[in-house]
Amino acid sequence: MNGMILTYRVLIAAAVCAIARPHSIPAQEQMTSAPPSRIGGFDATGVPDTSVFAPLPMPPATEFRSASGAPGPRYWQNHADYDIRATLDTAARSLTGQLRLRYTNHSPDTLHFVWFQVEQNAFMDNSLNALVFPQQSRFGARGFDGGDMIDRFDLVRGPTARTALTTRVEGTELKADLPQGLAPGATADFDIAWHFAIPDHGADRMGRDSSLYELAQWYPRVAVYDDLRGWNTEPYLGQGEFYLEYGDFTYAVTVPAGYIVAGTGSLDNGAEVLTVAERTRLAKAATSATPIAITTADELASGAARPRSTGTYTWRFRAHNVRDVAWAAAPNYLWDASSWHGILAQAYYRPSAASLWKDAADMSRMSIEEYSTRWFPYPYPQISAVEGPISGMEYPMLAMEARSDDQNELYSVVTHEIGHNWFPMIVGSNERIHFWQDEGLNTFINLFSEARRYPDRGDQMARAADERGEEEKAESLGVDIPIEMQADRVPPQLLGLNSYDKPSVGLQLLRQEILGPDAFDDAFRTYIRRWAYKHPAPADFYRTMEDVSGHRLDWFWREFWIENYHFDQALDSVVVRHHGDTDNVTVLYGNHARGVLPIRAQFTFADGTTQDYRYPAEVWSTNTTHYVRRYSFVGKHVARIELDPDHRMIDIDRSNNVWMAPPNS
Repeated sequence: MNGMILTYRVLIAAAVCAIARPHSIPAQEQMTSAPPSRIGGFDATGVPDTSVFAPLPMPPATEFRSASGAPGPRYWQNHADYDIRATLDTAARSLTGQLRLRYTNHSPDTLHFVWFQVEQNAFMDNSLNALVFPQQSRFGARGFDGGDMIDRFDLVRGPTARTALTTRVEGTELKADLPQGLAPGATADFDIAWHFAIPDHGADRMGRDSSLYELAQWYPRVAVYDDLRGWNTEPYLGQGEFYLEYGDFTYAVTVPAGYIVAGTGSLDNGAEVLTVAERTRLAKAATSATPIAITTADELASGAARPRSTGTYTWRFRAHNVRDVAWAAAPNYLWDASSWHGILAQAYYRPSAASLWKDAADMSRMSIEEYSTRWFPYPYPQISAVEGPISGMEYPMLAMEARSDDQNELYSVVTHEIGHNWFPMIVGSNERIHFWQDEGLNTFINLFSEARRYPDRGDQMARAADERGEEEKAESLGVDIPIEMQADRVPPQLLGLNSYDKPSVGLQLLRQEILGPDAFDDAFRTYIRRWAYKHPAPADFYRTMEDVSGHRLDWFWREFWIENYHFDQALDSVVVRHHGDTDNVTVLYGNHARGVLPIRAQFTFADGTTQDYRYPAEVWSTNTTHYVRRYSFVGKHVARIELDPDHRMIDIDRSNNVWMAPPNS
């Protein structure tokens, strides 16, 4: 026996308490004092404190945001209502539009200017996007020279009175100076006309594929003015997504008569743009759990899919309490629809994608059912999955996906993009700054949906284990980075791991190992309910999860979100003393990295039976390097001890997780 074990034996002999616990086998378990930390040399005065369990600095509570994580009694956000008219010119591959925006200032501040997002400017030559991302990369402009061309930017002063505003463009943002301040509670009406050339590859957020168009970031949008940052004017680079105000929209898009349009909101003029057969089928689909073909392949081939094929049609949509609108249009869209609780679940796809996309309407239906019944009811009248060149992108009531070659993969993308209707469309976080509040929370809820659709591929826990394995590998290689990092600063090769999988892994640990499903689900649902149609910051999420679960989690947010701790638990020492038919066992649990997690230990006995022990992460609160327990087993001989045998934790070195009894011991 080496000197370290002898030293531990001396220390362990000074046990300070014993705790008896019932077990399925006759056993007693005791906790003893832990040996002092050797970090920085032996400290005979005691165990040094550690910052991981210190209170996490958060913004002070205000009348706008409470210390509980709920909106404060005077929480406010501004409001934006749009009426938009646009024409798609398929010959010129361009869009021309005009809009009326009514902007309401609910803030306590008088606004002397208003910032707008003109995000097609990301596709101008020498834009910041073009300088940051390689041209041929996912978010690159690919050599396209476009941009928003502003034809008119007026303040409406009356039925016929207009004032042309002084504007200044700063990349993808436009500043409009007001002739007089917009007081708290006041409204301003803007009249804007613009046009732009449509890029083929719009940073994988919108674009064109032959005659198919997916239009997003297609109109000047007012930026968010909030109580945290004032005007949010971060540039649009492609990798970071969006932060927008809520409002009501009406919009009309004029397209060639042969086109079918899918868009955010409800179609207002189906009688004008649909055939009688399509309207009849759509009414039937509104009460059908089984998908119904609204537009068929035969009708596309014969031309009967459209009331007429020459000239143009104007499709009119309306949407209530959304933060954006987007649409897709193609002359060869097949269209299926079903419903869940009166909500239309639709799919639009080209015949060449039909082999897999024929199930997409049902995939859409299952997605809204899963998220509605588990987390928060879907509030909108329809959801549409549209096939096209975009690999996967979300907008309110509209999800863009590529065709895919695998059914499971297609559902994974469909349910992911539809899940974004909860994060960030309902819970309106700032995706450009805190990408994880959008992608990470959504990736977490996706696992439940994927397991529901394809249980043969593994339940939610099995799927979570796959993500956890990827994070564990990244930590072992030292390539992981903190979750709380602005989206455009994340290396593109780490975007999926860091902003999608890592927060999902953290939430899984929080649900399964730290809080338990009941407490977690209660808190997570409360967060959605509190911040539906509002703008939560990370502190609002942290505080709500603590407020409702009843657990202080400063250590967890610090190690997993704010900083970049790693995790490596170990069995540093096991001492077994036989006394008659009793095994007295002392275990020194070690923590070889900065991060702390709960301890799961499994004891296996000579007769093949096992006994599991679980300790919360807070047992590390007085010493993050060592934790000692004593056990007594009557009529049992310990043969093996293993930490985390089911791999439910992150552990970058599992070679130190197992102890085996010596032969003939």
